[in-house]
Amino acid sequence: MKKAISTDKAPAAIGPYSQAIELGNLVFTSGVIPVNPATGEIPEGVEAQAEQVFRNMAGLLEACGTTMEQVIKTTVFIKEMNDFGKINEIYAKYFTGTFPARSCVEVARLPKDVLLEVEAIAEK
Repeated sequence: MKKAISTDKAPAAIGPYSQAIELGNLVFTSGVIPVNPATGEIPEGVEAQAEQVFRNMAGLLEACGTTMEQVIKTTVFIKEMNDFGKINEIYAKYFTGTFPARSCVEVARLPKDVLLEVEAIAEK
């Protein structure tokens, strides 16, 4: 049976969706954007936004009873493919050991006009 996860350690859903869904021993996150969950602010620049996204992701996964180390697959949506290298540097700080499988695509626009959004599938 699926279970919706909600936490204040990640930005609240801004539409009719759950922050994450737990199904058996798997967790599926919705897209996580770089909104500071305490203040609602979005940092300036792609590096600061990437740091915030992965802090948010770690908080969401913690609320789901798992960690970044248990992530199996990520999808990274970026506004500008030229930021790929900068995002990779920060990504590698949060995912260590065996990196998850990943897709990365450039998109025309993201919610709140942020520069990146990340979703993940993790094992509990």
